[in-house]
Amino acid sequence: MSTIQDYPSRLSDPASRKMETFSYLPEMTKDQIRKQVEWIVSNGWNPAIEHTEPSNATGYYWYMWKLPMFGETDVDAILAELDECHAANPKHHVRLLGYDNFTQSQGANMVVYRGEMI
Repeated sequence: MSTIQDYPSRLSDPASRKMETFSYLPEMTKDQIRKQVEWIVSNGWNPAIEHTEPSNATGYYWYMWKLPMFGETDVDAILAELDECHAANPKHHVRLLGYDNFTQSQGANMVVYRGEMI
């Protein structure tokens, strides 16, 4: 039988808190972020950007950065918006969403920039 690896996360230790499954992985490189954006665009999904303070990352409400980019297919424009959101909110987590029109739900959701843990 295999052993299950434990990732200790405690409310008393903000540095141990995780946002999602992918938050246990190393931060994505610029090239990996670009590939995720390309994948969202290639599926015809609408990208959107949200941000929040690290202390609120486990909550359901994140601040929306501008409006979702309905119909945007320029990968560089989406990457520029991610960078602009991160520059305006350097201490916040910034995540990229991909809204699927067909299922009317989020098809993709990933933290692209991690804020400072308090």
